[in-house]
Amino acid sequence: MMWFFSVLAGLLTGILSGFGIGGGTLLILWLTLVSGMDQFHAGGINLVYFVCCALPALISHWKNGLLEKKAVLWCTLAGVPSCILASLLASNLDVTLLRRIFGVFLLFIGCRELFSKSKRKTGS
Repeated sequence: MMWFFSVLAGLLTGILSGFGIGGGTLLILWLTLVSGMDQFHAGGINLVYFVCCALPALISHWKNGLLEKKAVLWCTLAGVPSCILASLLASNLDVTLLRRIFGVFLLFIGCRELFSKSKRKTGS
């Protein structure tokens, strides 16, 4: 029966990812807190999950003209080497430390979202 809830968690987090809500973060929480998986393996699964969710989102944004080509270029040039370095660093970190770093990151993002003022554009 646990497999059913895992599939359901993957489905729901995939839908949330499509809306840009951060389903991958929720998936890591599911894998570590509910499924009992260690942080390092949950992060690896999240990367595969991200690729599967990001490709359809990228195609949709491309078709709708929502990509800024300069931003894509600079983010790719900075992101690829950063990902390689971060993965090498993460593979040498203790899993407990990795989990704590992830927790602090979630706490920081949550507080920032909770206490930041919304910059909503109003239509005229």
